[in-house]
Parts: sequence; structure tokens; C-alpha cells
Amino acid sequence: MTEALLHWGLLAAHALLAVGLALAATRLIRGPRAQDRVLAFDAVYLNAALQIVMFGMRFGESGYLEAALVMTLLGFASSSALAKFLMRGEVIE
Repeated sequence: MTEALLHWGLLAAHALLAVGLALAATRLIRGPRAQDRVLAFDAVYLNAALQIVMFGMRFGESGYLEAALVMTLLGFASSSALAKFLMRGEVIE
């Protein structure tokens, strides 16, 4: 019973994260301003990292969690650099 519930819960989580990923990707492409695109980029990498975590839960392997952690760290660094560039016009002072 609990395995079936976990299976369907993970399937529903995958589907909802895929919808969120598609909507964020749409905003990334169509965003009217650069700030909207940076925010959409944050949502895209976060949803993708959560999808990877869900795959790790489904297959029972910890390697997926480490990959998602590296992905979120790189995504945070890049979105911080993009935000700084949009505010000041330069990344390195």
C-alpha cells in the first residue's frame, strides 16, 4: 500500500514539476524584461534540480542528490552574477 502511494505521489510530483518547468521556460523565452528572465532562470534550474531529486528518490540512489546539489550551487552563482550585471553593468569590480 505505501509503495503504491509513494509511486503515485512521485509521479504526481514529477508531473507538477514538469508543468512548472514548462511555464518557467515560457517566461524565460517571452519575458518582457531582463529581470523577468533572471527570475525565470531561477525557477527553471530549481525545478530541474527538484526533478533530479525525485529521480533519486524513485531509484533509491544518492548520486542524484549530489548532482542536484551541484546544479543548484552553479545556478545560484550564475543568477547572482546575472542580477549583479543587471544592477551595475559589470560583474567583476
